[in-house]
Amino acid sequence: MSAVAQPAGFQALFNGTDLSGWWGLKTEDPAGWMALPPEELMAKKTASLKDIRKHWRAEDGVLVNDGKGLFLTTDKNYADFELMLEYKTVPLADSGVYLRGIPQVQIWDFTEQKKFKLGADKGSGGLWNNKKNPEGKNPLVLADKPFGEWNQLRILMVGERVTVHLNGRLAVNHARMDNYFNRELPVPRTGPIQLQTHGGEICWRNIFIREIDGAEANQILASNAWKDGQAPERWEGAVESYLFEDGIIQCRPQRGGTVFTEKEYADFAVRFEFKVPPGGNNGLAIRYPGKGDPAYAGMCELQVLDNLSPKYKKLDHRQYHGSAYGMAAAHRGYQRPAGEWNFQTVEVKGSTIKVELNGTLILDTDLSTVTEYMANKKHPGKDLPRGYFGFAGHNDPVAFRNILMKELTHEK
Repeated sequence: MSAVAQPAGFQALFNGTDLSGWWGLKTEDPAGWMALPPEELMAKKTASLKDIRKHWRAEDGVLVNDGKGLFLTTDKNYADFELMLEYKTVPLADSGVYLRGIPQVQIWDFTEQKKFKLGADKGSGGLWNNKKNPEGKNPLVLADKPFGEWNQLRILMVGERVTVHLNGRLAVNHARMDNYFNRELPVPRTGPIQLQTHGGEICWRNIFIREIDGAEANQILASNAWKDGQAPERWEGAVESYLFEDGIIQCRPQRGGTVFTEKEYADFAVRFEFKVPPGGNNGLAIRYPGKGDPAYAGMCELQVLDNLSPKYKKLDHRQYHGSAYGMAAAHRGYQRPAGEWNFQTVEVKGSTIKVELNGTLILDTDLSTVTEYMANKKHPGKDLPRGYFGFAGHNDPVAFRNILMKELTHEK
């Protein structure tokens, strides 16, 4: 046994003596078992322990699996986190670490020639199940240690963005992870850590996790986002309805209207942080012509909304945060609670729009394909090739800061 001291800020997932805090799952869509009533989920967890006890054991501070059975799964679900662990495997074994129940950070025999066509020769540490997002599928380096030696994994996950270090070397750099079970959906906001094993004995030890709060997550996302943009120098429009102070733009209570950039943009990207009060409502004016309702006169209004407010529970699905208002719905469940800062990026190219919220892609749409509109009300500005960027206030003190913009080139 070679236990290491628990790192500051981390919690041990394995106590070194037994399997407390774990249950068993196979490769199974977390959306299914998470939707079970509490009593059915508890029964599922309890039933899994017979298989776990058959194939897993704690031995001298090490978790040992015989290469068979269900995968060891944390009782607790995690959102953003930093995970550190060590593993040791044998020839021909195949394994991995599931993140929020999604496969996987790959672990395998990098000498098995039969699997070279699958990428085994490139080594462990990659997001092997990535197809929609090929970046990160293969590790950046071959960093596996020889059989019989312990390997060290460090995994950082913010939103669906994953960074992996294997034995101190960068294997995956802030790559978006596919939802293996439905590639049209983002990775779940929360889920368990799973230790996947099959094909041969594998050992695990020194398993520690640190949960990452919203402020740190925003810093991580900002440090990995593009930095070659500029802050808008001047704002036009309903400037009297907004407060400009200490680098923050905030809509004044009980005031509305749209403020927009002095400069027009065709294709562009914008990154910023925003904070909504309980029940807060605002919007991003995209290719706004300078007058009229941004949702209809401009290309679109991207919603900025407190999705969890009870007063919005009956909205059309195209009205929630990140949606192209009335035209294209964004995925929900990735926004921080009201009163906390969120990090968001928007990319507009031609008729396409991508919105990434707190590290998760919540909207990826082509407005030229939209044929159905909320309340059958068409959007005459939808096809505008250029316009201003702005904030469309709705009387609530929604705040924005750290705004950077840059022009993009678009190849048809």
